[in-house]
Amino acid sequence: QAQLVESGGGSVQPGGSLRLSCAASGVMYRLYDMGWYRQAPGKERELVAVVTAGDEVNIADSVKGRFTISRDNAKKTVYLQMNALRSEDTAVYYCNVRIVATYSNIWGRGTQVTVSS
Repeated sequence: QAQLVESGGGSVQPGGSLRLSCAASGVMYRLYDMGWYRQAPGKERELVAVVTAGDEVNIADSVKGRFTISRDNAKKTVYLQMNALRSEDTAVYYCNVRIVATYSNIWGRGTQVTVSS
């Protein structure tokens, strides 16, 4: 069964940095997008960044220039480097794998990121 394991969340002051990691296992398809979504209290889940199976990168305007996404296909891992964090970045961050062939989604359990002074 496919599983995503996230790590790297935590608390940081405004202007600080965090790096999230997400390792996939049991994904039986060769082609899949890997990305990160986030959900703040009282808000809908939103896309943060994604790297497609074809290595195209899509990053939300709200984090462009501050966040960087990358993936290591050999390790089946996606990373989110978050710099210059702001209080509005506080949310639960979810790792996502989207299977290209079936359009199905796999979600991680989420990791909390809190930006506060």
